[in-house]
Amino acid sequence: MKNHPLSRRKFIRQTITATAAFSAFTIIPRHVLGKGFTPPSDKVQLGFIGTGKLIHELYTSFAALEDVTIVAGCDVDKKKVQWFKEAVEKFYAEKTGKSDYVNLVKYELYEELLERQDIDAVVVATPDHWHAMVSIAAMKAGKDVYCEKPLAHRVKEGRAMVETARKYERIVQTGTMQRSWKDFRTACELVRNGYVGEIKEVFVSVGDPPLDCNLPGQPEPENLNWDRWLGPAQMRPYNAILAPPIEDEDWPNWRLYNEFGGGGMTDWGAHMFDIAQWGLGMDETGPVKIIPPKKSGAVRGIKYIYANGVKLIHKDFNRGWAV
Repeated sequence: MKNHPLSRRKFIRQTITATAAFSAFTIIPRHVLGKGFTPPSDKVQLGFIGTGKLIHELYTSFAALEDVTIVAGCDVDKKKVQWFKEAVEKFYAEKTGKSDYVNLVKYELYEELLERQDIDAVVVATPDHWHAMVSIAAMKAGKDVYCEKPLAHRVKEGRAMVETARKYERIVQTGTMQRSWKDFRTACELVRNGYVGEIKEVFVSVGDPPLDCNLPGQPEPENLNWDRWLGPAQMRPYNAILAPPIEDEDWPNWRLYNEFGGGGMTDWGAHMFDIAQWGLGMDETGPVKIIPPKKSGAVRGIKYIYANGVKLIHKDFNRGWAV
């Protein structure tokens, strides 16, 4: 995606880093580069769209950066965005010693957050079925974007995101932590430099494709705008498996269902299929043919064929999620 000159900030300054379980990136502070203190006018003013469980750790990676200030949060769950506001303000108070360093503004509708001219960039951490719509709106509003993986819910949506980024000359990054891990990089370097010989087949073991959602309806929580949570997805009744309350320590499982996510195929597939692409040197292209499993209803066995004849096969080879 095409970069553009930035007058007030550089959203992505150096290199991608990874925490133990979350994708993130590092912006190198100016004082590390020997340029002195970063003035407030040159900081990235950052807004978060989606403040669910993932954010409980992710926001600290951004708040710790000297070149970033988190100024806004948006969620359709009032309790979750309130938790985010309190957590961010507490973090900055402890970091700076100033109790009023940030007065984070809460939003229920992302459109209202995007109207703010002082926000330079956004983190999109919604369920997958909202990724494209929110990210494209952010780009059109002049914001740079960091979008959680998988980048989009559908291939067509992903292409629309790329085209929008190029049209509006925005910086867009999607998180994939394995690109930052030494083990994966080393493995890809060995493969690409011929140490394992000629590659004819690659096996990728990840979870199943998504299911159609048939969960029973439950009473909607008062603090949740369920209609807005559904957004571009088809209408269906609320179920806590999809959007659990903030008090629930379990991860939400909306990704298991086709209306909202891609199952394990896109959850871990966003990592493992990506590593296969990297190791094969296919980042600038992709498969030219897709062959579905022969058996109807099979959850393994799809084959992706590249122009050079290499086959990439979704197969369980008893090593967990791996490639």
